[in-house]
Amino acid sequence: MKTLDVLLQSPSTAPRVQAALNVLLEAPYFYKSDDEDLFLFLLRYAREFAAFFESHFGWQLVTDAKCARLFKPRWYNARITPANRDCFTFTRRDDCIAFMLLLEFFETRIESESVSVDDPDNYRFRFGELLEFARGRFHELFPDAGGSCYGDEEVRRILRGVMPTLERYRFLLRIKPPADESVASDEVIYECLPALWHYNANAVARPVGAEAELDATAPPAEDEETP
Repeated sequence: MKTLDVLLQSPSTAPRVQAALNVLLEAPYFYKSDDEDLFLFLLRYAREFAAFFESHFGWQLVTDAKCARLFKPRWYNARITPANRDCFTFTRRDDCIAFMLLLEFFETRIESESVSVDDPDNYRFRFGELLEFARGRFHELFPDAGGSCYGDEEVRRILRGVMPTLERYRFLLRIKPPADESVASDEVIYECLPALWHYNANAVARPVGAEAELDATAPPAEDEETP
């Protein structure tokens, strides 16, 4: 197996090695759709890149057919507190649960429709489908809260509050309708981007209520996963 240093010394591979390193450090996720040629180059030399990050930084390179990411288990500068980091995270209970329910919704759909990460197209859904799923699950999680606490409008408000963050960190892509068409809010289409395959919704099955239980449902902060 070649080392990354050897690839960097070759005029034919050095530019792409440098580009791949920069792309991996610029965002939490590098998608095949971002730059297919560079992504395939990264997959071809995944062992070399993985060995480089492990030996030099103690990071883990994770790849699948559509996505590459770096897992950073430790934050070294203790003076930079969580409040000073630009991280993907939710702090309110309902927002944390909404994210976990999106993951559960995604897992349910891909299982029932036999969707694979290797499929050429990403899974898409309408906002109203997620709303219906989340409303039912909120009622199951909080059976004593009463129907008015997590009715249509309240669950809609919660979901609409988290969608911009999920779009910003590229978990979801909102599909814009044609310029000459108007779409009702429940008919807005979202595409599930490959990062969703790197999460699971197991935590949402735990009881919710105590602070420790809330911590269990919260998604990992971005800085714990990427440099």
